[in-house]
Amino acid sequence: MTYLMPDRLITPEAFNARSEGTLPGHINMVVTRAARDGFEGYFDIQRHHHAPNGFLHAGSLVTLADSLCGYSTIANLKDGATGFTTIELKTNFFSTLLEGRVLAKTIPVHVGGTTQVWDCELTSDKGKRMALFRCSQLMLKPKG
Repeated sequence: MTYLMPDRLITPEAFNARSEGTLPGHINMVVTRAARDGFEGYFDIQRHHHAPNGFLHAGSLVTLADSLCGYSTIANLKDGATGFTTIELKTNFFSTLLEGRVLAKTIPVHVGGTTQVWDCELTSDKGKRMALFRCSQLMLKPKG
């Protein structure tokens, strides 16, 4: 299998650098594991992760999950692809936190040449399941 991104570029450091100045960087997402078979990361809850009602904003969890699934997709783009776009995402929420660390781990469901589907489990630093996220990605190819 030939990938667009070489193995040597799939590191937590490279993807943390990629996050700087973008939404994943804004939520202070940290990638702790980067591999073709999945990514892991976290953020420590701060005030900017909260909704105006004082609870953890659901979008903070979705941003963490979607970013890690996107990075998982990038790591698995086949040669000839020019990128990808999200065609569907869904999240089920089970619990929340007001402080602490949110952990996330991506799991490949389908990694094909036309589409990829990734799941992401989000848990508290105490091991309580917070949400399950799934996204479907369409691989983009050159026009012509």
